Amino acid sequence: MARRGRSGAALVIAMGTLAAACAAPGSNSPQPAATSAAAPSTAPTCGTAPITMNGYFETGFPLPKALTTEFTKQHPNVTWNVREDQFAVITQNAPRVLADNPPDLMRLPQVSELVKDSLLKNLDGYAKVFGWDKWPASQLEQLRLGPGGRPRGEGSLYALGLNSSMTGIFYNKKLAAKIGMSAPPATLAELDAAMDKAKKAGITPIVQFNGGATGGLAFPLQDLMASYGPAAPINDWIFQKPGATIDTPSNLQAVQHLERWIKAGYFQKDVNAVDYATMMSRFIDGQGLFMFNGDWESGNLDKQLPGDVGFSLMPPAQEGGKRAAMSAPLTFGIAANAKNADCAAFFLNWVATDKRAREIGVEVGGSRPMGPADAYMPEVAADKVTAATLAAGADISKDNGAMDFIANATGAIYAKSWTPQLQKLVAGQQKPQELLKAVQADYTSQLEGN
Repeated sequence: MARRGRSGAALVIAMGTLAAACAAPGSNSPQPAATSAAAPSTAPTCGTAPITMNGYFETGFPLPKALTTEFTKQHPNVTWNVREDQFAVITQNAPRVLADNPPDLMRLPQVSELVKDSLLKNLDGYAKVFGWDKWPASQLEQLRLGPGGRPRGEGSLYALGLNSSMTGIFYNKKLAAKIGMSAPPATLAELDAAMDKAKKAGITPIVQFNGGATGGLAFPLQDLMASYGPAAPINDWIFQKPGATIDTPSNLQAVQHLERWIKAGYFQKDVNAVDYATMMSRFIDGQGLFMFNGDWESGNLDKQLPGDVGFSLMPPAQEGGKRAAMSAPLTFGIAANAKNADCAAFFLNWVATDKRAREIGVEVGGSRPMGPADAYMPEVAADKVTAATLAAGADISKDNGAMDFIANATGAIYAKSWTPQLQKLVAGQQKPQELLKAVQADYTSQLEGN
């Protein structure tokens, strides 16, 4: 998922000696993508000897840092040496970092090519011994890949999520009150009307980012795709299913609707120059009514604007229609040659099962932690935006409307296709019907090139 800022680097590891029970489930050498890792007889741990974990995380998002800090409190023999980069940089650096300076734990971009190149550790052995394969299957579907990295959605497990994130619409309640909006729009037409009222009242309807290599107009576009059409064909395209296409009539309606918002002036004029951090700063400063973003910001917004932010899923085109949204794990993986793979796997399991870790996932991450269906869930006050995002996640599950992020279809599709094409749409240099054809052509070319 889009989400949010990023970083990476080679780090020095002070390697401790692990007990025999901590033997890695499989060789530390890169495995062919189709090879499953054997499960150890007992679950690995981080042992008791000093270990320095090598991490490569995304900058700008406090959840991983909060979790690693708490982990060290509970396991004081484990310290963390973490490099951070923006997600766009991680996307570009991932193959080199995983090959040359393999981290123990890494925030991952799209994973198909990384699996094809045997850069990620196969987690099947860990899944068996920790019981991850008994979690709800939908939690891990997006992290499974077939031989050679295709298709996604089935096969071996190569990553895990710190939580399950979801995108939707945040809104400023004080600005909403100024235009008479007392509840989230129930239909796409109502959302359009609210934006029009805001524009006429001198309020910027949408604060969004679209600058740099990973632009944010993909968020509202995918939400519009969810309003106009079913989620399954979009997931098929993202998962590289044979014959799948993004160039469909309902997706064309979505791009056309986005273009209408652009031409109506609903986005700030400099949207193509705005990065993620600037978008967040402007929204927190009250400079716009709506923001299309993910629940990973819920905890932050509850602190920055307590009681003043609402959240809703994108409304359907027709009243009563089912809702869908980008809902995907905050993906982390273990390098194939990681020196402390067992401890990294133990950490990932701890994130999903430890009571305090799950509390941090909700309080800081703003979204539902992954893990067993009956796992502990902390209570959240009803007036917090985090409560709204958690409720929205439950609605998505009920409607079976979870989609992976359209930027995850291939390793290069976000930076080299979606972002420049959407930037051209903003600049009036691209038409909706040609945008989808261009993205589909890039997708086909990238798949054939692999």
